[in-house]
Amino acid sequence: MPHHVTLPAVVPVMPLPGVLLFPNALLPLHIFEPRFRAMLDQALSADRMLCIALVRPERHHWRTSADFFPISTVGLIRACVGRNDGTSDLILQGLRRVKFTSVVQESPFPVARIKPLKTHTKLTVETDALAAKVMEFYQRLKQSGRELPDRVDQYLNEMHDPEMLADLIASTFISDAERRQQLLEELNLNARLRLLIQYLREEGGSAAA
Repeated sequence: MPHHVTLPAVVPVMPLPGVLLFPNALLPLHIFEPRFRAMLDQALSADRMLCIALVRPERHHWRTSADFFPISTVGLIRACVGRNDGTSDLILQGLRRVKFTSVVQESPFPVARIKPLKTHTKLTVETDALAAKVMEFYQRLKQSGRELPDRVDQYLNEMHDPEMLADLIASTFISDAERRQQLLEELNLNARLRLLIQYLREEGGSAAA
């Protein structure tokens, strides 16, 4: 887990409806709004980091920091391709859960002071059993055609880190944004795994019965 990366004290924030980032997951983004193009320029000229914040579903659009959730993930810009029209395509890799402790800039894009969050990962027999159940769901989802790329599939099958497993499976297979946010905010690993299993069962339908 990339905890060795030093996080900045403040990061630019990109509030998006229906989209959030998990640690270790990859998120492709198309940047076209002028304010977010300015945000991207700032991130690239600094430490290549930014946060994706989920806009609260009841708000639809964000105007101030009250319109998005304060728990997020810092992402590192792994690749960025600029287009002739000024837009950009980038790949963001999730690094670490964080909480916005204050917003130091609201416009034209938010900039937040962040506090890294640590998952409570005291591994127990229950943790192993819950992680095994998550893998069982993953194998069933694969059989129903919802498969990950071969490299990621091999990576998951050889993985011995239940926290990383939970985040990658949640990122890939949980579609409901509010549920994804709940999984992001849950800092107790066993509770997160139990919640993930519940959502996999409910969202997977017959494939995960």
